[in-house]
Amino acid sequence: MSFSSFNLHPELLRAVDALGFIVPTPIQKDAIPPACRGRDVLACAMTGSGKTAAFLLPILNRLIGQARGKTRALVLAPTRELAAQIDEHRRELARFTPIGGAAIFGGVAMAPQQAAFRRGADVLVATPGRLLDHFQHPYARLDALETLVIDEADRMLDMGFLPDIRRVLKALPARRRQTLLFSATLPAAIIDLARELLLDPVAINVERAAAPAVGISHAAYPVPSELKLPLLVELLKQPDVHNMLVFTRTKHRANRLAEGLVRRGVAAARIHGNRSQTQRTQALSAFKAGRVRVLVATDIAARGIDVTGLSHVVNFDVPHLAEDYIHRVGRTARAEAVGDALTLLSPQEEGNFRSCERAVGTRIARVTLPGFDYRARPAERLEIPLAQRFANVRRSRGRR
Repeated sequence: MSFSSFNLHPELLRAVDALGFIVPTPIQKDAIPPACRGRDVLACAMTGSGKTAAFLLPILNRLIGQARGKTRALVLAPTRELAAQIDEHRRELARFTPIGGAAIFGGVAMAPQQAAFRRGADVLVATPGRLLDHFQHPYARLDALETLVIDEADRMLDMGFLPDIRRVLKALPARRRQTLLFSATLPAAIIDLARELLLDPVAINVERAAAPAVGISHAAYPVPSELKLPLLVELLKQPDVHNMLVFTRTKHRANRLAEGLVRRGVAAARIHGNRSQTQRTQALSAFKAGRVRVLVATDIAARGIDVTGLSHVVNFDVPHLAEDYIHRVGRTARAEAVGDALTLLSPQEEGNFRSCERAVGTRIARVTLPGFDYRARPAERLEIPLAQRFANVRRSRGRR
């Protein structure tokens, strides 16, 4: 099966060919035909499965030949990074067409986004919060909207966006539109939302349990918590490790880990919710360009990082939710490639990790790194306990 079998516009097929897409992925095979026919779609699709093109190609195909100057498609995404990534993919697929668009998210100036609303950009990709900011002004009206996409719906609910999503829906025109809802997992709240939004949807993979991409190799390294940083440095010396996306459980640990790696001569950057949009964009760009070898991130950024050729994802901290494990490791082995997912597993994290294993569907092998001293005493602690940090602050204030 090829993309030409979808009866897409020749200029879209030209873009698909330029991007090197040869055979549609399973989600593209299943979602593109009904979406092109105008059907609502409810799809459960793992990260890295090609779902962005699965909803963008039908949208672009419909827009070609239509009058310009009105926004006809809106894509909602949970994070700035994911919104920017989707908009970039939109530009790539629409490169040979006159169709335009814009990304609407926080952390950057409002004026260019206002201009996109005023000119009626064909496709808007937005985070809910910033979109609602614009909806407070009369220029932000989407009266011509024909297609709504909710991407990574489960993550938006995890992040507490459901009230914002409902506010967005109330601000949209009441007339009938096509709605496409994509999610890597389908908890009950997503099913309830789908019942409210979708009319006789085509259901794709909704019975499938969430699982990571098949090209991922999983391994766990049992290690005392205080030796995780030294072990990570040693793993970076292995010949098959080209780059690493490393996940921590908190923003503070992400900062400490990135700083610890830099002190040990490793080019590293960090990305999390307390970083400005400029800092996050610069860190991700440096990682994609190979100027830094390690990008340290929190789960808030897991859904918006798409790096071609990412060799290793590392769980520096085991996530509390098994679904987060799937989303983290899904950053590698994207688009049917292969990759490695490593977990640095302290004794205290075994319980949470067993939940991750149940999500994967198999026991993950425990391995050790030859030559590493698992009994060594670390020269420094990665993280200062919160109580001690408060005490240090009080002492420093008392000396003033």
